[in-house]
Amino acid sequence: MKITVDVKAEAHEEKIEKLGEAWYLVRVKAPRKKGRANAAVLRLLRKHFGGNARIVRGLTSTRKIVVIEE
Repeated sequence: MKITVDVKAEAHEEKIEKLGEAWYLVRVKAPRKKGRANAAVLRLLRKHFGGNARIVRGLTSTRKIVVIEE
């Protein structure tokens, strides 16, 4: 499954909000530096969907395309 993820780094709490059919807002506490926010996003998505997640587009952007392999 391929989803679009908007990321809010340095948030007060970590959570996932569904914005559309395959569009999510992911809030993480981690900072944007050194890939920490990306790692936190992937960890949260893996926990939420119960499968492997990987970023296929947007490594340095706040909008990412993520593939979830169940």
